[in-house]
Amino acid sequence: MLLEQNLITADMQKHSLTFWWLVECWVRVFNKLIRRYKYLEKGFEDEVKKLLLFLKGFSESERNKLAMLTGVLLANGTLNASILNSLYNENLVKEGVSAAFAVKLFKSWINEKDINAVAASLRKVSMDNRLMELFPANKQSVEHFTKYFTEAGLKELSEYVRNQQTIGARKELQKELQEQMSRGDPFKDIILYVKEEMKKNNIPEPVVIGIVWSSVMSTVEWNKKEELVAEQAIKHLKQYSPLLAAFTTQGQSELTLLLKIQEYCYDNIHFMKAFQKIVVLFYKAEVLSEEPILKWYKDAHVAKGKSVFLEQMKKFVEWLKNAEEESESEAEEGD
Repeated sequence: MLLEQNLITADMQKHSLTFWWLVECWVRVFNKLIRRYKYLEKGFEDEVKKLLLFLKGFSESERNKLAMLTGVLLANGTLNASILNSLYNENLVKEGVSAAFAVKLFKSWINEKDINAVAASLRKVSMDNRLMELFPANKQSVEHFTKYFTEAGLKELSEYVRNQQTIGARKELQKELQEQMSRGDPFKDIILYVKEEMKKNNIPEPVVIGIVWSSVMSTVEWNKKEELVAEQAIKHLKQYSPLLAAFTTQGQSELTLLLKIQEYCYDNIHFMKAFQKIVVLFYKAEVLSEEPILKWYKDAHVAKGKSVFLEQMKKFVEWLKNAEEESESEAEEGD
């Protein structure tokens, strides 16, 4: 029985090697023809698109072989990733043919290249955000896609789609935030919306505070004069302090905000002298607390404008340290 199983396995491996040898031969033939006769390139892609529309007319074995060949042709650039449009055909999607075909295709493609090369090809033809359309509408979720392709041995593709979805959700959050601010929506409504999006898309608070900061800073036309922009910034940020405070409930969120302020003030030259004023405002408004400010000053800052901003913060940090020592001393006396 064991000998029989070994013989069957050996036979399957032999057939698999033979098939891949044939695939390489076919690919070489296609490449030579298209390089020699450039006008065939467009015609070849059109024919492949048509072929994919009629996948139901092939047996499962034939579909698998075609998928693997297509993956290799995509990997070496003979085919453009736009051919995947054919897999979004409603009937193919509904019957699960598209998803099954995509598994074999992407395995072959990634085997020849890697997920980064595949992602670049998909982005080039705006396919990077459409992969969930391989499933019917009621199954187009990151969870379903991840489960299906991970179980099929394509974990890297699953992770790529999950990352794309997260990036998309963050961009959508920022866009909606800016619209709500420009309309003048009440902060309580904005906060509720953002917290719902955080929960729905699993976006951590340190990421959200960066999005809120960027949105707040993009809602105003800043004065070009350095001596006036600091006053304008303080007035603007004082108004938005309650919104920012709602998303600095964690030390890491506060540190993230400090780094965002530092980078913004460095990248926008008129804000160079406003850094300390903004931090002090946020401290008084309870957006930032003592510990993250001291940590930022000690070793958590970035290189951008480091010497300028540390010098600006020197006196305030000394005041914070003295206040901390006085509080500790009073607490000891109370004991």
